Amino acid sequence: QVQLVESGGGSVQAGGSLRLSCTASGNTYSRNCMGWFRQPPGKEREGVAYIYTGAGITYYADSAVKGRFTISQNNAKNTVYLQMNSLKPEDTAVYYCAAKAGYGCYSESGYNYWGQGTQVTVSS
Repeated sequence: QVQLVESGGGSVQAGGSLRLSCTASGNTYSRNCMGWFRQPPGKEREGVAYIYTGAGITYYADSAVKGRFTISQNNAKNTVYLQMNSLKPEDTAVYYCAAKAGYGCYSESGYNYWGQGTQVTVSS
């Protein structure tokens, strides 16, 4: 079993920054892929960024966030971060942390452990 707890959401004006944190506990093998997803209001959930925790290899799902968002980890703290800079109103969403075992971290499928979500609101 894996437990994920997110924090760091909030409200910010366009152009601002936020850093989300996801602290994991439980079986290490079951969470060697970690990802951030988001669900904008009225839309389906979508992948944002992923990290293969064993080697720190990162992937970004959408060109819209590349160069603005950065996924990273602190293995000593069992924590994965999502640094979000130059935020835009369209980044408004509930952000979820997720984990899965195996490889193919960049694939949205197979993520079977989820955090409770944290709200990010960007105003214009």
